Amino acid sequence: MPLSAQPPASAEPSVLSASLDNARHLSSLLRAVHFQDHATCFATANGLRVTVEAAKCVQANAFIQAEIFQEFAVQEESVTFRINLSVLLDCLTIFGASSSPGTSTALRMCYHGYGYPLMLFLEEGGVVTVCKINTQEPEELLDFDFCTFAELDMTSEVLQITMSPDKPYFRLSTFGNAGSAHLDYPRDSDLMEAFHCNQTQTNRYKISLLKPSTKALALSCKVSIRTDARGFLSLQYMIRNEDGQVCFVEYYCCPDEEAAEAEL
Repeated sequence: MPLSAQPPASAEPSVLSASLDNARHLSSLLRAVHFQDHATCFATANGLRVTVEAAKCVQANAFIQAEIFQEFAVQEESVTFRINLSVLLDCLTIFGASSSPGTSTALRMCYHGYGYPLMLFLEEGGVVTVCKINTQEPEELLDFDFCTFAELDMTSEVLQITMSPDKPYFRLSTFGNAGSAHLDYPRDSDLMEAFHCNQTQTNRYKISLLKPSTKALALSCKVSIRTDARGFLSLQYMIRNEDGQVCFVEYYCCPDEEAAEAEL
């Protein structure tokens, strides 16, 4: 695309520069983690990670590998900044959320470093729009320290997840107005690609914290569910874009301590 080949007019060198022939590939992933207004962006030579947190107990990460971009360059070991995600999405879809058949919005993104705005150059049909989005000091994020749901009753306040090396293997339970509901998935189920569990573990999670993850679930072609010894939950969604390229969205969630204490 012509826009991808044009460097931004600036005397300052960019610490981060990237270009995409279709901005929708980026905006669709960012919508999957858009449950708070602000996000923290981390850029390395491997790609871009966008992290959103709420109430210090739920975290979502969108991973956009460098290979997804037509150009992706980071001049420092890592680049970090905080940005208004709502404004960023508005800018990425400034020509409309869905382009006409055969057309797409080209994107060039530049960041000159601490204190500078994120610059977006968007082109569609020969029309170029330039957006400047102020960046902020990144906040310290939670480290969940992990080693590297339509049939459920959503009137329930919690989702209970049971994993066991024996039956029921993998069970989702809710406790709503209509009573208790349980969904069991055998380890040899057609829906289960792999199942690994060393000991039985049951944990509850607030559904209000898990609901934002359903945005990513709707886009995903594969889901990984993990818990650690503390009951911390990791949900990883594999998302394939229109060009067949693969990206990942990840959610972390703390177990419901109130529910755990009530059972003691």
